[in-house]
Amino acid sequence: MATDYIAPVRDSRFVLEALCDLDELATRPGFEEATPDMIAAVLEEAGRFASEVLAPLDWSGERQGAKLVDGKVELAEGFAEAYRQFVDNGWPALDGSTEFGGQGMPKVVGTAVNECWHSANMAFALGPMLTNGATDAVESHADEALRAVFLEKMVSGEWSGTMNLTESQAGSDLSAVRSKAVPEGDHYRISGQKIFITWGEHEAAGNIIHLVLARLPDAPEGTRGISLFLVPKYLVNDDGSLGERNDVHAVSLEGKLGIHASPTCVMSFGDNDGAIGYLVGEENRGLACMFTMMNAARLGVGLQGVSIGERAYQAAVDYARERVQGGAAGHQGRVTIIEHPDVRRMLLTMRALVEAGRALALIAVAALDRATTARDDDEKKAQQARVDLLTPIVKAWVTENGQEVASLGVQVHGGMGYIEETGAAQHLRDARITTIYEGTTGIQALDLVGRKTLRDDGAATRVLLEEMRALTPELEGTAATAALAGPYATAIDQAQAGLDWLLEHGGADPDVPASAAVPYLMLFGTVCGAWMMAKSSIAAQRALDAGGEDAVFFKTKQVTAQFYFDHIAPRATAHLAALQAGKRGITELAAEAF
Repeated sequence: MATDYIAPVRDSRFVLEALCDLDELATRPGFEEATPDMIAAVLEEAGRFASEVLAPLDWSGERQGAKLVDGKVELAEGFAEAYRQFVDNGWPALDGSTEFGGQGMPKVVGTAVNECWHSANMAFALGPMLTNGATDAVESHADEALRAVFLEKMVSGEWSGTMNLTESQAGSDLSAVRSKAVPEGDHYRISGQKIFITWGEHEAAGNIIHLVLARLPDAPEGTRGISLFLVPKYLVNDDGSLGERNDVHAVSLEGKLGIHASPTCVMSFGDNDGAIGYLVGEENRGLACMFTMMNAARLGVGLQGVSIGERAYQAAVDYARERVQGGAAGHQGRVTIIEHPDVRRMLLTMRALVEAGRALALIAVAALDRATTARDDDEKKAQQARVDLLTPIVKAWVTENGQEVASLGVQVHGGMGYIEETGAAQHLRDARITTIYEGTTGIQALDLVGRKTLRDDGAATRVLLEEMRALTPELEGTAATAALAGPYATAIDQAQAGLDWLLEHGGADPDVPASAAVPYLMLFGTVCGAWMMAKSSIAAQRALDAGGEDAVFFKTKQVTAQFYFDHIAPRATAHLAALQAGKRGITELAAEAF
């Protein structure tokens, strides 16, 4: 049976306070209540809800799954009740706009809380994650009338939201979208079919607000001809009450490798008269509007890499502390396997990758908070550039690590990891989707190389590298962290070499950056992780110097950072070599030779 889950509240507080500078965020307009004491209380309560309410449903939900019966989704037992409790406790509104009933906390606080949900029960947490993204898109791009009707109940979670992009013939190529939208008075009639729609149908929320990409009759070809529409499951009357059922239905549920309790639907719009939808943003500008939701989802999925890794790590540690097998140097008789050096190596790899990913994800979202509350245009531009640069790294590098961590969790369990009752296999299955949905690792890498590096001639990347280098003297100046300074400087040099190579060779032949994109992203992810671990070690030493009751926690942070530099940062060397190989070998074979 799957082991209990304890939310990583202490480490989240550490990252928020020491790395994200929560004190400074709390000085910004609207964030005044986000004090360390308040956030500590929020995290503690989130950890309790996650551990006591959501985590116990994770294993049973995986076994039972969601089912489609007579056009309605039957959620796994306990999920609907947990969702109502989730809404009643105000969790969906935590970082929502106060204009529409939200609590107005910084997004970075909401992100730290969301980790609790995804670790405890990823299948459950996918619903609120998509709702948050849909809410952001409606708030950013819909007209005042739509915002007035829909946002308050979306912010509260009373109504949930979805993102409807993919079609069977299109996949990630949204230029091939065929769903249609025909104008009719103040609305449109939507028809078409969408696949892979997370929480596309269920009865837990009173209404479901679908955001749908479709084409107008006279729309140009390609992505420039796509518009975005809001299509509610139930139409809304003038007094705000729910009206008749709209012409949108789930026609099947996907049979998936993992996250079985999350209903992934094939949605059909307009089988009869056409689903009524409302334009969000401008006609033929839907993709730009949808990217508001997609970018939020990409950061959210990156966090899932941390979340599932944390759950897998906790399960592996629990098992390693209990499983007795063999002997170990310095011990008499048989020992628990946590005494074996190779098991410790695996556990520390899991821990280091999770902690580096958590810090990087929260740092990225803190930059988003600073961009939205910027005091001037220069700060807004700089912080948004940082968000844009880090988003594909968080989405891809952190989720690739999540798979590695979940796989190591199975390995620590040994043969029992391959047996369903331990839950280790579930974590591996759940982690596998994170590198695929909301844009695969390859798509994220192309985005990082093309839009985020070559387009500005590496300007935002150079700013990041300069900020990283500025930390080196502080590492060197403290005895406890001096050993990290050399490998840290080496990692930054390797990232710089990767950037220089890409700028030199990436312009003339498009196959070159396309071939080098994933190694480039993994190189920068590894170096960004080193940056996070270096900052963590420095902050831990400051805390130790100041005294206090958490000495074991801070010393553990330093050991984990040292492990990262000894065992994970050297991966940058291999990523750089693969990057500099460019397209050699990749494009030489004819397709039929494979």
